[in-house]
Amino acid sequence: MRSVTVLALPDLIAYDLTIAVEAFNRVPLSNGENGYRVQVCGTEPVLTAGPLRIGTDLGLEALVGADTIVVPGRNDVTAETPAEVIAALRSAHDFGARIASICTGAFTLAAAGLLDGKRATTHWSAADQFRAAFPAVHLDPDVLYVDEGDVLTSAGASAGLDLCLYMVQVDYGAAVAAAAAKLAVAPLHRSGGQAQFIARNTLPATVFGEKTELDDVLGWIEVNAHESLTLAAIAERASLSIRTLNRRFQNETGQTPMQWVTGVRVRHAQEMLERTSHGIERIGRDVGFTSPANFREQFRRLSGVTPQAYRAAFRARSIDETTPAAYPSAC
Repeated sequence: MRSVTVLALPDLIAYDLTIAVEAFNRVPLSNGENGYRVQVCGTEPVLTAGPLRIGTDLGLEALVGADTIVVPGRNDVTAETPAEVIAALRSAHDFGARIASICTGAFTLAAAGLLDGKRATTHWSAADQFRAAFPAVHLDPDVLYVDEGDVLTSAGASAGLDLCLYMVQVDYGAAVAAAAAKLAVAPLHRSGGQAQFIARNTLPATVFGEKTELDDVLGWIEVNAHESLTLAAIAERASLSIRTLNRRFQNETGQTPMQWVTGVRVRHAQEMLERTSHGIERIGRDVGFTSPANFREQFRRLSGVTPQAYRAAFRARSIDETTPAAYPSAC
């Protein structure tokens, strides 16, 4: 029997913790036993987890000798990782423990230096903060999980279950992992990656009521993305030269103006795929793509799946077929 120790830190995300506990606690072997001995340890006897309180009987010493350590995310990714946690994780890693993070737990692993020079992922909404805090880590926010051998990371929420089932497969093989997936009522493998869940190119939130330099033109693109927009037309709308427009877009969004337009169109297409029964070609045309082939290519490039696969995964079947698309119109 292999051992899994889940590390509970203050302000942890309870969902991440329960995913790890339940996933590894329901791995039936052919001899009738469970594949793992699961325990939870923490820095304090009682820890906060949003509206919950999590009680732990074990301290950081429980990390010693664990085959696998799972680090759930914390709500505040800017919170400092306690020095004793960093030391305990480094020591466990040095002694051969496999260490995995769920969601923003990657911040804890990175703070311990366990991800330097390695690929990793985390929840897409925290990607920019992660890159700024840990430039030595090669972040890939589009995937569900990353396996670097002795250190693994997963994206947010249910991607933690994907990672846990993957580790079960590594440990015990596909048949045992498939049985665990059935108990979890989850697929053993999901198509696509985290990219399909990202809300792309949304209008920026103002800070303390102050607008950014591009707020007005971004709002205009949001409404007019389905039109045949050109770089010159966007620059004219912004009352800027093309060169200045490109510079400001790179500074504020990290994209060119036309990359931003494509992202908006793909997001609008996702909303239509979720809410209507319109054909794929019509949706591509309605959101502003000039050809079905270009629509499919750009959609797959940004979301990681085809439009048809996205619809199959996310369409709200209870919504009336006549529900209009959610993106703004020019009317």
